Amino acid sequence: MKKTLLILLVGFTSVAYAQKIKLVEGDLSVLKDQKGVKTIFSYDDMSVGKFPKEADYVAKKKSDYNAKEAGTGDKWEKAWYDDRKERFEPKFRELFAEYSNMSTVAEDAPYTLIFKTTKTEPGWNVGVTRAPAYIDGEAWIVKSDSPDKAIAKITITKSPGRDAFGYDFETGARLQESYAKAGKELGSFIKKGAK
Repeated sequence: MKKTLLILLVGFTSVAYAQKIKLVEGDLSVLKDQKGVKTIFSYDDMSVGKFPKEADYVAKKKSDYNAKEAGTGDKWEKAWYDDRKERFEPKFRELFAEYSNMSTVAEDAPYTLIFKTTKTEPGWNVGVTRAPAYIDGEAWIVKSDSPDKAIAKITITKSPGRDAFGYDFETGARLQESYAKAGKELGSFIKKGAK
């Protein structure tokens, strides 16, 4: 009985956080034979956890941390924003490049990949129990000289972020893995779809 329950719980957890990628508009064939894309990231209009607006989440966390110990909320807020450029974006670019066989630092490329994070679930880890982080997003493929019109739109749902060994106590570490997974799977998806 205990084995069956454990198998069911493991199966449910895997299904609950299974990443999904779907081409919802356009055509990826424009990327056939491309050696690289310019990459841009957007966090506008992103919800976080139960907060529809990121600003409300950040204000609450900052206030809570500062109430416990002065200055820790300010330090947390700085890390929240700095992690984007220092951890999330480089990890996404690294894995996307590896799995798509396209450079992600091609500033003069004819096409740009805009990755828009629409939802962030930071997750948590308190040792005995945890919930993995995940992100939802949209990847837009646009002409670099006209970024307002998407040639293709891809949705990414529940890109999971967690450390397999349980050492992901820090929010930034969990979310870094979410962006790594999104970059890897999106790179593979585009490579197959651009043929």
